Amino acid sequence: MTNSREELILGIDEAGRGCVIGPMVVAGVVIKVTEQQALRELGVKDSKQLSPARRQELVEAIHRIAERYQFVEIWPEEIDEAVKGHRLNVLEAQKMAFLINTLSPTVAYVDAPGKGVSGYTRLLRGLIPSSVRLVVENLADERYPVVSAASILAKCRRDELIAQLRATYGDFGSGYPSDEVTMAFVTRLITEGREIPPRLIRRSWQSVRRLSGPQQLPLDLGDG
Repeated sequence: MTNSREELILGIDEAGRGCVIGPMVVAGVVIKVTEQQALRELGVKDSKQLSPARRQELVEAIHRIAERYQFVEIWPEEIDEAVKGHRLNVLEAQKMAFLINTLSPTVAYVDAPGKGVSGYTRLLRGLIPSSVRLVVENLADERYPVVSAASILAKCRRDELIAQLRATYGDFGSGYPSDEVTMAFVTRLITEGREIPPRLIRRSWQSVRRLSGPQQLPLDLGDG
């Protein structure tokens, strides 16, 4: 039996699931179980509760504590394909399972999307080895420091990718549909009849479908 001091625990969280522009980034962070207190002392928490400057400060400290970490980037074209079949949760579970299978923890702590925690747990359970203990919860990024660390890395990596997109396409705000700057950017692209790069905008999101109209986007896409 593995000594508890040698156990490796994995935290997984995503950033950008609800955005209309750019990728969703899923991050996995592996630490020794004994390093949880070190993360608490750093002050890690859900990335949304931290300023951009503080998140960036924590990244290097998390890297030093982590045994390993990894990202999966899910770009709009892949998300749109999943939404067509109402399989966005399946896609996200597949990416999280990839991280679990690649990083090989003893225990995996996962921040669950939405309210269907039991169903998501079953979905994920079927994609990973039975030897890995699985803890799937809403708000896991607020309860478990290792998930908070993953939340921070995912958010910072997404911010890097968004900065790269801005350098190419100009200022489009945060990329979320609640952002007036973002939706003005999307509206301008559509009304001007410009080609929408498949890696830039999620065409399946309702906010984009409403702007595009039935002649430009299929009607059988699921909700974002």
